[in-house]
Amino acid sequence: HKVSIIPRGHALGVTQHLPEKDKYSYHKEELIDRIKILMGGRVAEELFIGRITTGAGNDIERATQLARNMVIMWGMSENLGPVHYGENEQQVFLGRELGKRTQVSEATSEKIDDEVQKLIDFAYQEARNILDTHKDAVERLVAVLMEHETLDKEDIVKALDGGNTDAVPN
Repeated sequence: HKVSIIPRGHALGVTQHLPEKDKYSYHKEELIDRIKILMGGRVAEELFIGRITTGAGNDIERATQLARNMVIMWGMSENLGPVHYGENEQQVFLGRELGKRTQVSEATSEKIDDEVQKLIDFAYQEARNILDTHKDAVERLVAVLMEHETLDKEDIVKALDGGNTDAVPN
């Protein structure tokens, strides 16, 4: 894992999640944890800056897509159950885009939207609780990032624990 405040492309900073091993299957709790991480940027803006910016836009987009996949592809919705709600749009009239239709009714589409919103809201509130509870540790991490710009996993742990971060390379 690495955290950097150095702008990369259109991103103002980057958090990279490196897999510790190849993984092809994720359980629901892992996916919700990933959404919590993605929502953390927006929460941090509100808690530490006092206003929201466009900075978390990509994270919000990725979190929403992940929650949507959980509901429509992987059957991880308690209310909708283990059903694949294919939203692959099919073209009508011999491949011409005169009209498109989806494989779900309007009522089901609304239920899908509700389930996605519930997942996002839950992850957002959990992220808020975590960051609010650990404000001091976040502020220590920010101070070290301002000094060193990029940290690896060990340096992040030291900063969060309040340990000696003098060994962090420049």
